Amino acid sequence: MVFVQGGTFYMGCTDEQDNDCWVNERPDHQVTVSDFYIGKYEVTQAQWKAVMGRNPSYFKGNNLPVENVSWNEVQEFIQKLNAKTGKQYRLPTEAEWEFAARGGIESKGYKYSGSNMIGDVVWYSSNSSSKTHDAGKKQANELGLYDMSGNVWEWCSDWYNEDYYKTSPTANPTGPNTVSSRVLRGGSWISHAQRCRVSLRDFYTPGNRIDYIGFRLALIP
Repeated sequence: MVFVQGGTFYMGCTDEQDNDCWVNERPDHQVTVSDFYIGKYEVTQAQWKAVMGRNPSYFKGNNLPVENVSWNEVQEFIQKLNAKTGKQYRLPTEAEWEFAARGGIESKGYKYSGSNMIGDVVWYSSNSSSKTHDAGKKQANELGLYDMSGNVWEWCSDWYNEDYYKTSPTANPTGPNTVSSRVLRGGSWISHAQRCRVSLRDFYTPGNRIDYIGFRLALIP
């Protein structure tokens, strides 16, 4: 886990995103998040197996990110992990995720997490050979976090609403009330470059799973 000092940033369609923004990334808006920890890497298959005793992933390898796990199954993993460790792991909020992906208070304003040169930091459709890759093989971002863009999409804790940014609280937003889908962030091995940007928002139903969705953990200090 990497400590992320809290701070204030502009979330959404900021200038470095050029003309690639989707309507759900607007308006860009000021958000403040408190201190938290976030996983240096996406949760791996070895870590999932150690807690759950099985490996649901389509692409097999201990150091590959676990995928093919639903949001609901991730909650079960977190409950078991917390029982084993006595800690309070959870999924990051969408705001925490974007703040960390942008590099936190160390941010240099990149389009992707850690660089404007996508090939330096991202496994995506043009270089992934249509599969996931071991955690940490690309360059880290400003906070020392790997694969925030690309490799596998990452579940966040929030429910998804296309218009949420129009009414989002400015301090530690946690998403809208119950809708039907949970937020995904970061893009994946199958995504085009536009979908790997730090501000890109997507969503998926919490009971379903697919081979390009995984997650990383957060923890309150």
